[in-house]
Amino acid sequence: MGRQPQLAQGEVLIEAVKFWNEPNNKSHWDFEVDPEWHLYSRMTRLACAAVQAENPALTRVLGGISPIDAPFIERLKGYGVLDRLDAVAVHGFPLDWNHWQIDEWPTRLSEIQAVTDLPVWITEIGVSTFGAEEVQEFGLKRSAELLIGRAPRIHWYSLFDLPRAWPATTRHREAEGSSYYRHFYMGLIREDGTPKLACRLFPEFTPALGICQWFHFEDHRLDDAVKWLRRLGVKHLRTGLSWADSFRPDADRWFDRQMAALDDFDVTLTFCFTPEHRGIQPHHTSAPVDLREFADFCARMVRRYAPGASAKAGPTAAVREANA
Repeated sequence: MGRQPQLAQGEVLIEAVKFWNEPNNKSHWDFEVDPEWHLYSRMTRLACAAVQAENPALTRVLGGISPIDAPFIERLKGYGVLDRLDAVAVHGFPLDWNHWQIDEWPTRLSEIQAVTDLPVWITEIGVSTFGAEEVQEFGLKRSAELLIGRAPRIHWYSLFDLPRAWPATTRHREAEGSSYYRHFYMGLIREDGTPKLACRLFPEFTPALGICQWFHFEDHRLDDAVKWLRRLGVKHLRTGLSWADSFRPDADRWFDRQMAALDDFDVTLTFCFTPEHRGIQPHHTSAPVDLREFADFCARMVRRYAPGASAKAGPTAAVREANA
């Protein structure tokens, strides 16, 4: 393992944090456990307050919604969730899963902008090459034409194809048929490390387009990802730190390595995934038994990787030591 980038004392590694991923999608939040999203709303309010107390300069973003659903945003607004946020976010995949066409993107964005004064980020947009690489190439061009300049952040999902030996994070997996297998071909780069047609085109749209790339625990692709992101001219990166992973042995060592490797980029960091032993149901999509525990995890990660101006430099010093 090569020597990792060193972080300057007190350096902030995160420009924004997101609270969960797709909270209105059952693959990520079990709304049988929380049918009216009261628990999600309370959990997010607590986490927002905890992050704000650690570093009020960080942008706080609602977990990107999928499907794009204005009444869902209005529901959370009524619960007071948006009062503590700086932005909301949407995800859209009209060439793969959504029941609308790609040219409707501006309309879908406007539907959310009409129900909140907060900026609306697009934190996942992408096209699978399940059918053909030319479809992804077309989708990238058309998405860029439709959306650049309409949203403060646009993150293309994703950099890498998902290795076929890994499961995709969906509710019903193979029972979903071709919809499930599309998850494995969302990358600009194939599993064998070779670029697809759209990858060669992507630098035409950076840095306006960012990338969303999730890293698994001790992900072997991390160093290659950094090389590709630099090559493509990416400035804005969205990734995540898993609350569930934080209970693994040596979790902080892995988190430190991941965050140190990504210090060239403006990172939007998503906090999500309930540890099975802390869920109302033993599943990463379940609301936690104690909502404050998620807020505590968010606060600890901010304290470690984006301490406020008045905080000591200990957290980022720990990252330097881990990678020395």
